[in-house]
Amino acid sequence: MPSTQPALWAILVVAGCAGLSALLILLLRPIMARHLLAQPNARSSHRVPTPQGAGLAVMASVFAGCALGIFLWAQGAEPRLLGVLVAAAGLTLLGAIDDAHSLPVADRLVGQLLAAIVLVGTLPEDFRLFPDLLPEGVEDGLMVVGIIWFVNAVNFLDGLDWMTVAQVVPMTLGVAILHALGAVPGTAALLALALLGAVLGFAVFNKHPASIFLGDAGSLPIGLCLAFLLICVAETNLVAALLLSLYTLADSILTFLRRLLAGERVFAAHRTHFYQRAVASGLNVPQVTARVFVLGLLLASLAVGTVLADFPGANLLCLGLGLAATCFTLFALARGH
Repeated sequence: MPSTQPALWAILVVAGCAGLSALLILLLRPIMARHLLAQPNARSSHRVPTPQGAGLAVMASVFAGCALGIFLWAQGAEPRLLGVLVAAAGLTLLGAIDDAHSLPVADRLVGQLLAAIVLVGTLPEDFRLFPDLLPEGVEDGLMVVGIIWFVNAVNFLDGLDWMTVAQVVPMTLGVAILHALGAVPGTAALLALALLGAVLGFAVFNKHPASIFLGDAGSLPIGLCLAFLLICVAETNLVAALLLSLYTLADSILTFLRRLLAGERVFAAHRTHFYQRAVASGLNVPQVTARVFVLGLLLASLAVGTVLADFPGANLLCLGLGLAATCFTLFALARGH
């Protein structure tokens, strides 16, 4: 991001991407209503057929915002940003095809694997998170697996109106603030601000009861972009990256383990994530997403706190507080409180 008037540039990126996202959704919604209609099923939370595929507009806005940033600021053309944008474009196309004609799980995983390999392959040669613990090849392999997991976690948690908004807004705000503190590169800040704006433009239409859904065309590439941002944060402070992603990781991992231990088919569609159990227990949709959003803001604040404090004791304290808040929120959601 430019060094002069950074706050003004940040506002312009967010506002521009929000406006473009909203405009594209308005223009594309009639087409989506005809060709990308999400029918209610046993796994869904909506009761009437609703257009999906707004992710096409969201990601087009992200690409436009980043392209403008690359054009205006030379540092925006860093290979790692180009890599994640190319991989995200691939997942946008894959998701759009899946929205129109449901794809086999294997095809989806192959596409996600290729996207994760592209992302990891464009990281700097000297990029290492655990140089003293893992060989480079093993670390790269684990990073690919982690990216695929996170992409699917974001996709699985995109099951309520504003649910993805409630996760993306705190994460991207946190990354933008960390950039202002010098903890992440300008490329990460540019992507975070573009994604923040594009999702805010979508939020207008996804407010409960939603008139349009993201679809896989949005949730898959958004998950990839968030994974990239978390990797950029982890390069400086691993605890901060963990805190930013804690709710998404906790709900997805604990739900997977609970179903695995219960002998359920873990890859079959279900409605047993914590946020889904909250609705089944009596909370309405805005109450659930508000709880997730407030938790996300708290976790982002703790992530910023770890960077500001910059000593091991603060990392442990912030991580402990984040874990406690996440456990409390998940327990409350599961009980419908």
